[in-house]
Amino acid sequence: MRYAVLGTGVVGRTLGTKLVGLGHDVTLGSRSADNEAALEWVRAAGGGAAAGTFAEAAAAGEVVVNAVGGRVALAALEAAGARHLDGKVLIDVSNPLAFEDGLVRLSPVESDSVGEQIQRTFPAARVVKALNTVNCDVMVQPSLVPGEHQLFVCGEDAGAKEQVTGLLGEFGWPAGRVLDLGGITASRAMEMYLPLWLALMGTFGHAHFNLELRSGQ
Repeated sequence: MRYAVLGTGVVGRTLGTKLVGLGHDVTLGSRSADNEAALEWVRAAGGGAAAGTFAEAAAAGEVVVNAVGGRVALAALEAAGARHLDGKVLIDVSNPLAFEDGLVRLSPVESDSVGEQIQRTFPAARVVKALNTVNCDVMVQPSLVPGEHQLFVCGEDAGAKEQVTGLLGEFGWPAGRVLDLGGITASRAMEMYLPLWLALMGTFGHAHFNLELRSGQ
């Protein structure tokens, strides 16, 4: 497959490296074609890795991964261009996080989500929220955390969620550990988990943890 990964931060580079290692072609997208972090990543990742603008990456990818911060996600995707997103699976791994006045802030929160904003703005894209509830190392190597811990997906397109679940399987997440929460409005709950995740990271002193859920039914 050909993937576009939008974002040159640690999340984007980690996902891009894993995808290249799995044999996929990846274009890492940023605001400018000469982004040094993207070019350095290409040199390190080797064959199958390329870099370009958001639009160039989205045009090249059969699947688009939004790995920029949640508060700038719409701007990045608008730069990518709706014509390069229409009909494609768009995996949103972002969280609408900012540190303001020493406090963690989420915006939007409760009555909206980044996942929903993306789907509304790009109605022809097949948006799936996934992977935003774990550290990027755990995203691509779930064995870093022992046990049968879970990931979540949500979105309006059942086929898109099935395709994303297949990709998560390539990352090492068995399908039985990927819980489908339903439509894209479930992005609200997935994004609002982040403050708890940060509190748990402070308690554990590291980011290699996750939730293991058990049902009584």
